[in-house]
Amino acid sequence: MAVSDNLVELVRECRARLNSAAISDSLDSFGYHDQVLTPGIKAVDPSLVLCGMARVGLYMPVYHDDETTKVYEHEIALVDSLKPEEVPVLVCHGNLRISPWGELLSERSNYLGAAGCLTDGSVRDTSRIRALNFPVYSGGTNPVDTKYRGKLMMWDVPGEIAGVRVESGDLVFGDFDGTVIVPKKVLRPAIEKALEKVAAENVVRDEIRAGGTLVDIFDRHGIL
Repeated sequence: MAVSDNLVELVRECRARLNSAAISDSLDSFGYHDQVLTPGIKAVDPSLVLCGMARVGLYMPVYHDDETTKVYEHEIALVDSLKPEEVPVLVCHGNLRISPWGELLSERSNYLGAAGCLTDGSVRDTSRIRALNFPVYSGGTNPVDTKYRGKLMMWDVPGEIAGVRVESGDLVFGDFDGTVIVPKKVLRPAIEKALEKVAAENVVRDEIRAGGTLVDIFDRHGIL
């Protein structure tokens, strides 16, 4: 099953047709066994799928603010540079004291056509984010500002979030089961195999509903 050469179309196809389990199984078959984020990253709105191309930003903790600190300068630049179907992946190294995401960044990202946000830090303004129908997945919620607490220092560099290496251009996919990172170097073959798996699972589901036994179905399809 061929997948689109256009990244925007590819992201939209993944969002409409795939799930985290199928993608994880596909990555397993390519030897990528550790691509699912450690459980604990949750969606602000669990009904929304997070699917898009990563734009990685790395935060560090700070403990003061003055005229030279400029805690917002780099995160503003990153958000303003977002393109359609991109996802800022804000690496806070599990520091829930930092809330790098909120309503206004969601508003700007939504306007630019971004696909959501992923962070292992906290988020705030969650009721307003939910009202936007903008997918945001985070390590928790915390009403504090990043001012006095954290600053984005670098972006579009490799990072690690919840135990998984991530680079800008990787695919981020999150749903109620969990969040998976698809490395860009295996993006298209992994997605193609995941789509094939979903199609095969549809056949298996029909056979189960028709009364087939698991042992016979597994012998035929190798899927369970």
